[in-house]
Formats: sequence, C-alpha cells, structure tokens
Amino acid sequence: MKIERIQPFLVDRCLIVRVYTDAGIVGTGEAGLWSHHKLVHDAIVDLSAYYVGQDPSRIEHHFQVVSRDTHFQGAVLNAAMSAIDIALWDILGKSVGKPVYELLGGKCRDKITVFANVGGATPEARGESAAKAVAEGYRSLRTMPFLPGAETKSSTQVVSDAVAILRAIRDAVGYEIDLGVEIHRNLSKTEAVVMGNEIAPFRLLYFEDPLAPESTDALRYVAAHVNIPIAAGERSYSLPRFKEIIDTGAVSLIRPDLSLAGGFTQVKKIAALAEAAFIGVFPHLMGSPVNMAAYVQLDAAIPNYFLQESHTTADALNDILVEPLVREGGYVIVPDRPGIGVEVREEMLARFPYRGHTITGHFKDDGSVTH
Repeated sequence: MKIERIQPFLVDRCLIVRVYTDAGIVGTGEAGLWSHHKLVHDAIVDLSAYYVGQDPSRIEHHFQVVSRDTHFQGAVLNAAMSAIDIALWDILGKSVGKPVYELLGGKCRDKITVFANVGGATPEARGESAAKAVAEGYRSLRTMPFLPGAETKSSTQVVSDAVAILRAIRDAVGYEIDLGVEIHRNLSKTEAVVMGNEIAPFRLLYFEDPLAPESTDALRYVAAHVNIPIAAGERSYSLPRFKEIIDTGAVSLIRPDLSLAGGFTQVKKIAALAEAAFIGVFPHLMGSPVNMAAYVQLDAAIPNYFLQESHTTADALNDILVEPLVREGGYVIVPDRPGIGVEVREEMLARFPYRGHTITGHFKDDGSVTH
C-alpha cells in the first residue's frame, strides 16, 4: 500500500487532512494550530512531496525523517505533521480492521470522562450554567474565572470577580462536583499567586495554564506559592519540551494537544514520560469532531488519562461524520470501529466555509498589551 495524495481542507475554524492510498483506504486527521490554519495548510501541501509514494504504515520512521530533515522546526510544521500522523494511524487501523487504541496497546477504559465548560456574563449566570451541566449528567466542570472587561479592571477587581464566580458555582452545584479553572495564560506571576490563594478554598481540581508557557522557572514559582494542582502545556509541541515541564516538578497535569504535539506517535511517548512521574494527561482539545474522535482513541489507551472537554459532541460539525461519537452524561463512549472510529462525509465539508482568525489584540486600560 502506498500514499497517493494528501489533501487538507479548511472547514469552519478547523483544518482537516485526508490521506488517500492506492488500496482505497483514506485516513483522516486534524491540525491544532487553530489561529494559523492557512499556514499549516500550506505546510501540509509542502510536506506532501515527501509522503506521496511512501508506505503509510512506517509511521514512526516518517515522523523521524520529516522532523529531523532540517534544523528548522516549530508549531506550524508540528501541527502539519500531527495531522498527517493521525491520518496514518487511521489508515493503519482500517487496514487491519482494528481501532487505533488496539494498536496502542488496547483499552484501559471503556468510556472517557469529560467535563463541561461553564459560561455566563455574571456570577449568577455561571451558577445557572453549572447547574444545567450537572443536570445533563456531567460530574466535572471548568470555567474561566473572569467576567467581561477583565482586561481593563485592576488586579484586585479581577480576583474579586473570580471569587464571586466560583462561589456562585459552588452554591449552585455544591462541593461534590469536580471544578477546575482555566486561566488561559491571562495572569502575571504575581497575579497568579494572589488569585490562586484566594480561590483555593473552593476545592479546585486544577489551576490550568496560569502563565504564558515560555518560562518553566516562573511556573515553578507559582506552584511553590499556590496550593492548587497546576495543569500546563497546551501550547507546547515537542517531546523534549514536555520533559522539561515534567522535570520542573511544578505540574500535576500536562496538556498535550494531539493535533499539535506530534499526533499519536509523539503524544503516546509524552504520556509515558508523565506516567513515570505520576502526572496525569489532561489533553487540550480544539477543532472538529474528527479531532475529538482521535483524542478518544488516545484517552482509551493510556493509563494516566485524566480529563478533557466534550464540546464537539454537540457540534454542528457532527454533520461531516457518517456516525458521530456518543456522549452519555459525563462520558464519551469509545467506539469499536476501525481507525479513529469515525468516517468523514467529504461532500459535506464545503458546507462549512472557513472562518479564519483576525488579529485584533488584547489591551489593558492603559493601552498596553495584556497577557
């Protein structure tokens, strides 16, 4: 079996790749660098010159060839390689009639625990959103503890808002439901410590990405001064970088993005590094239900899977799939179909025109750029 062609598709806010073989098997993957999909699209086209004509089953070999061919690497190339890698595993699974999780060592679990995002423009609205999610069967929730206009508020007011939000959620659902906060790298080191200590009494499961990812020393500082488990890594895209994060001792959870950090080939290794350090894998997920399907295969196969979101299970983009994934309460059921477990209706992709990202900036009230 040989690869005949590779075709990327810009769909809504997603980048899906299809890898076609001379045996008639088509594999599907997705790239995760959501704000720069056109760059990744072109990178996939460029990399296709190597992959076309190759045996699709030599997945590790291809990753090593492409990633080590020159000295130049980066998020764009890694997102492109990740999408192709996922598609190659999809092809391999289909060629032997097995789900990808079987090829990765078999299932560690039959269903995947997922969380619901809690939103709303006021603390009261957050409480209502949380109660609705729990009524739908979710046992784990996540929220961004900021209200509209946070970038123009003082640090003290931002912390006060966070406390009000979390109090409203706990008042609505109690303390038996898991609750984590997503900071989205919006705080300075000082602000992260102050906020973390103020919100710790709300029994939080994790303090996610409090800082921008460039400094592991800063992450270590926050971990030493805040008594909430820290999750980090969604913007990291290489195995050595995840080893560096793990080696800091600052994190309890790592957040590799399957569609950015090297596909199944590399993220399985990242998960093994984390397992050896007693660290959970809390994957970062953006994109379409195709991406969700691939993640479910990984989640099923690694012993230290922790949690991930489930937003794509209710997405309109489910229309691009022949048979979408199924969510039951706070779980997504692991399908037993070959490959990544879903098949794309390629004729439907054009019904979701591409929506690119426009850079507008994020500014504080003094005009400087916020985190």
